[in-house]
Amino acid sequence: MTKFRRAYRSARFLVPGAVAVALLAGCAQGSGGAAAASGTPQSAPPTAGAADAARPADPTKPSVTVTPAPSDASASSAPAGRAAPGTLLVTDFGSDTVTFVDPARGATGSVKVGTAPYGLVVGADGRAWVATAEGVAVVDTERRERLALVPYRTGTGPVTTGEYRGGGMGIALSPDGRRVYVGVNVPGGNGTLEVVDTAALRVTETVPVGRRPFDVDVSRDGAEVYVTNHDSFDVTVVAAGTLSPRRVEVAPYGTEGGLGSWLKPHYAAVRPSDGRLLLPFEGERLAVVDPRTGRTTIEPMTADTHQHGATVTADGTLLTVGTGPIDPDVDKGPSLTVRTPGGAERVYPLEGPHESVAVSRDGRTAYVTGGFTRDGYWDGLTVVDLDSGDTRRLPAGSRPLGIVVL
Repeated sequence: MTKFRRAYRSARFLVPGAVAVALLAGCAQGSGGAAAASGTPQSAPPTAGAADAARPADPTKPSVTVTPAPSDASASSAPAGRAAPGTLLVTDFGSDTVTFVDPARGATGSVKVGTAPYGLVVGADGRAWVATAEGVAVVDTERRERLALVPYRTGTGPVTTGEYRGGGMGIALSPDGRRVYVGVNVPGGNGTLEVVDTAALRVTETVPVGRRPFDVDVSRDGAEVYVTNHDSFDVTVVAAGTLSPRRVEVAPYGTEGGLGSWLKPHYAAVRPSDGRLLLPFEGERLAVVDPRTGRTTIEPMTADTHQHGATVTADGTLLTVGTGPIDPDVDKGPSLTVRTPGGAERVYPLEGPHESVAVSRDGRTAYVTGGFTRDGYWDGLTVVDLDSGDTRRLPAGSRPLGIVVL
């Protein structure tokens, strides 16, 4: 691995506009979904655990498991049963719940949603859509109860837990709130993008995508959906109107090593200014993909660490999570990179691996989840003051992975 890594590190950065990425019609075959992101080779199928016997709940029957918030008069100024502005919601990948988190005090309650929840998104109506191994859970974040569980059309095998489990991974909501798009992972094969009608609470369409769809994003106008496929080194661009897919390869280090390579895409963020996709790699290279043409340009990065979660603010500032070194001899430890639209970076060291990141509404604080999909995860968040660089660890949830600010 060291020789392999150093060979790539010594390669020259690609010049802007120099890489034309092939556009392939028809994308990958089979079905797939959204599961936990990882940069490791899939050397073996997941081991079945106790959750194998689990079955999707009846989506027509609300299922509620709520842990009441502590009776602390200073806890919140919000009405009873409602989350205070700035409350965080995280998916408990190590359990079957989502947890509400007060950024100052920690967890204030949990709701059972389904086995090994990964990604989540919240609409303007306050409903959260959660990609679990069993289906898409619908949660009323004000009443703190699960309203439904929408089963997948795609066959993913037994319901399991862990890094390679089948079922939902990345998830996104259309701008008009009428559709939820979820990437479904099929262990050992290609995944699918499933389209959920948010009024009917059912899957209406499935689209073939690549292997292990870690992330799903939507263009600002809702015209396109972008599925980042980890193990096939690509992004599937799906036209929202026709649901026709096309493949864009994103492999700034090449595809040598195939499934055994760590140097794969994980998460993308849609740049507000021009709709291009930003995909960080290894704290060394930022792949900037034009989804219309399929062309990729590469910009240098500085953190020198394996990177997973990414998000972008309204002004175009990119935040991405470094999980730690692939090769301790040449790489640096876990970190959070904050990159301005002009390319200037500030790197905040973190204690231990992390996975995803969200930003406070005022843009001054980042919340980084400790639920890394491999060994080294922990049950909590790191809160980062983006002005001072100060960090503090906040215990909350069970291997918290996905995160949103309510």
